[in-house]
Amino acid sequence: MNLVGTLYVVALSGCAVAALAALATPVRARRWSAGLCTAGAGALGAAAGVAAMAGQSWSAWLPELLPLAGVRLALDPLGGVFVAVAGVVAVCAAIYGIGYSDHGLDGRVFQSALPMFVAAMLVVPVAASVSTFLVAWELMAVSSLLLVLAEHRRRAAVGRAGLWYAVMTHLGLVTILVGLVAFAAGAGGESFEQLRAAALSPAVKSVVFLATFAGFASKAGIVPLHVWLPRAHPEAPSHVSALMSAAMVNMGAYGVVRVGLDLLHGGPAWWWLLVLAAGAASALFGILQAVVASDLKRLLGYSTTENMGLVLVGVGAAGFFAASKLPVLAALALAAALLHVVNHAGFKTVLFLSAGSVLRATGVRDLDALGGLRTRLPYTTVVFAIGALCASALPPGNAFVSEWLLLQSLIHALPGSGVAGAVTMPLAVGVIALSAGLAVATFVKAFGVGFLARPRSAEAERASESPPTMLGGMWLAAVFCVVLAVAPTQVVPALGRAVATVFPGRDVVAGELTLRLVGVSGVISPLLIAVALVVAVAGVLGLVRVLAARRVRRAARLWDCGAGPMSARMEYTATSFAEPLQRVFDDVLAPESDVDVTPVKESDYLVERVRFHARVPDRIEHRLYDPLIAAVAAAGRGARGLATGSVHRYLGYGFWALTGALIVLVVLW
Repeated sequence: MNLVGTLYVVALSGCAVAALAALATPVRARRWSAGLCTAGAGALGAAAGVAAMAGQSWSAWLPELLPLAGVRLALDPLGGVFVAVAGVVAVCAAIYGIGYSDHGLDGRVFQSALPMFVAAMLVVPVAASVSTFLVAWELMAVSSLLLVLAEHRRRAAVGRAGLWYAVMTHLGLVTILVGLVAFAAGAGGESFEQLRAAALSPAVKSVVFLATFAGFASKAGIVPLHVWLPRAHPEAPSHVSALMSAAMVNMGAYGVVRVGLDLLHGGPAWWWLLVLAAGAASALFGILQAVVASDLKRLLGYSTTENMGLVLVGVGAAGFFAASKLPVLAALALAAALLHVVNHAGFKTVLFLSAGSVLRATGVRDLDALGGLRTRLPYTTVVFAIGALCASALPPGNAFVSEWLLLQSLIHALPGSGVAGAVTMPLAVGVIALSAGLAVATFVKAFGVGFLARPRSAEAERASESPPTMLGGMWLAAVFCVVLAVAPTQVVPALGRAVATVFPGRDVVAGELTLRLVGVSGVISPLLIAVALVVAVAGVLGLVRVLAARRVRRAARLWDCGAGPMSARMEYTATSFAEPLQRVFDDVLAPESDVDVTPVKESDYLVERVRFHARVPDRIEHRLYDPLIAAVAAAGRGARGLATGSVHRYLGYGFWALTGALIVLVVLW
């Protein structure tokens, strides 16, 4: 066993030790023992992933571990990217969870489910057979569901969110199962090596791809299969939300790349135009919902839909370029998608952990009821500001680099990608640019309204900073983001090896301080941009201090139009901040409002109270899922008439079912 295998096996063993420690240790030591063991396992998993990205590989065949099929594992550079990301996020979340879990989340079930969730996310990218992949996928779904439901006794919304998540994730599993079983049947075996060597008809390939894409898109939170995400993420404990949003959803993108580009060796261009269109719709819809959301964690959940949409734009573009015989652009687009996976994992971990710090300090997720946290949560404020800058895709944030790479691949495709590319790629560029602009507005709102100005509630006034373990997890994730922002040249070459797993022999970028695109023109130096911004800001501040020192200072009250001192009620709220953008996209968002006027008793002219209600519902959920759920409920009520309690009727059901099955078999054979 080489270094990669040793690190990986020890990482999985660490997850098992963490789960046993959670079950066996007393309550006072449970958080520390399980948290530290999980963090250690995550660190070892991250090291194994990095070693695989460096070019090492490892495989194992365990025939006795899983009945009938056995367990096949293989870690290559592509899987190493997702293993490394999951491991780093697990380290930050586990350290953070030691302090966050001191208020009712220290039970045995919760503390043991967390390392099992991490173990499942470490196994999914390493699975090398259909049965191993499906078992690991289901373990990931079940363990994450247990974590989402951790606080179901406190809030009814948790149970509803868990129900949505359970239904959507298992429907996704069914479609993946159908696709992979059809693939294995056509290939005559279930190992990934046999699947790669299979010669399937175009029709069967399309069925396999469409079925698996539907399941993977559901896990990634892609529109219209995203409805579980903005429900489950806000209701889950914050470090679980970070694991789900920064690590678990990546497995959906991994599945599309592994099955579509690796096992099926690409495919017709329309496959990838479908992927690109789904990603673009998700990016735009997700950020529009985020910009008008006032629930901080719901905002971050919709931001995940947006960013996973951008990832699928890159994956779809890579597949389309490969089908169009543009291998250089295909490799560049896939590298941009993988880099955005890494960058999104970094800043979304920071943001969800920071949101958890706010929630723990105030008990409030509503941005309209926050404010003034800068002086009460100074460290959380700095960390959230770093995450907000990175998520806004502005320099020197890390998302800026990956989105720049993605734009470069799309822009350079225009001369040679045909009619479909000439129509699609400019639209994709416009979607990315629009989503980036709306992301700036979203996180300016989240940071400015939530942390600056004056507190707008008693809960915000009483807030106090989080314990050291929580701050440690947050700062570790923030350092990860800063490194990715200023030194992407240390990461992209490793991603190039992952790209070579799908597109062999393709170098993506070159350079140690400057990213130089190979095969197309494009140069950027994030480190020099960051240094230039720091110098410019320092120069402006220094100039202001020099000029201010020459003038006599005079204390005076700010002009307030004669209305008296400004109060918290006069500040912008998250709702009012987003209202202009809501007007612009009114036809897309379809906001709902209602005015409730209560008159004084025995008077039609005097008003006692006026209430204004406004909300922006998820239009896809409202138009697609509500009628579907109503139809299923009606069918269920109608089906009650079938169960009359009559034994004769039940025997008749069995007779006609058997007769029908025999007729079908005769016709088919």
